[in-house]
Amino acid sequence: MKDFICVDWKRGSRWLPFFVCLLASNTVASELSKEELLRIGALIFHNECASQNACLTSWNKGEAFASLGIGHFIWYPEGVPESSKKFDESFPKLLAWMRYQGTEIPIWLLKQKGNPWKNRKHFEHIKNTARIQRLRDFLLKTRDLQVDFIKNRLKNALPRILQHISQKKRPHIRQQFQYVANSPMGFYPLMDYVNFKGEGIKLSERYQGKAWGLLQVLGHMQSSSSGLACIQDFANSAVFILTRRVSLSPPSRHENRWLQGWKKRMSSYHDEAMKAPFKLLKK
Repeated sequence: MKDFICVDWKRGSRWLPFFVCLLASNTVASELSKEELLRIGALIFHNECASQNACLTSWNKGEAFASLGIGHFIWYPEGVPESSKKFDESFPKLLAWMRYQGTEIPIWLLKQKGNPWKNRKHFEHIKNTARIQRLRDFLLKTRDLQVDFIKNRLKNALPRILQHISQKKRPHIRQQFQYVANSPMGFYPLMDYVNFKGEGIKLSERYQGKAWGLLQVLGHMQSSSSGLACIQDFANSAVFILTRRVSLSPPSRHENRWLQGWKKRMSSYHDEAMKAPFKLLKK
């Protein structure tokens, strides 16, 4: 099976089951084993949901969207214009990718033009209904597909990032990516962060002109080789970038409430690398 990222085509407000599949970059030189993917998936599930099944269907306070699945994939309410979607809407892309894989998807999800819940208050009111429970069951059953979707997003992240920066900056970004990827458990921080905070190239995902995605974390790194020190450098860089994000965020969002949790998440990158009996990606 070829690795790809899904680029969704839209007609009006309806998500169509058609997308362009872009081949993965050769930068990621080898496939992860099923064991390795399951391990990373479990870590991402823990980061997003504390490994609690009830959290697979969530709507966080202060957010304008629902967060679904092990990666808390974003789904905006139906009718929200594209211009108002500040953050990358990943749940429809996940569904399109699952459908391409031949996964049986609940019919009501396929018929939806967007998130059917108006806001968090509406979602909280219906979150224990039979339909939502069936949605959680579906998301629990398809955890392997979800982590594979995240893996494929990462495989296409570097070429997308390089297209958005100058020729002068490309060698540093490419080298730092390779150093992390070839470090113990290197695929874990890369997959988790790109799913968590994106590639860092979406113009709407920035405060006061400063973004906080994978591009910015790699750009701030100064590693000279792979290894545990490189993973620590990645984690430290991510903390710097996320702390800057919070300092630049609108006061009304109260983003400081999330910072300690984000820092704890970053510390898990080095902790897991210390326990790793193997490298997830070989040169």
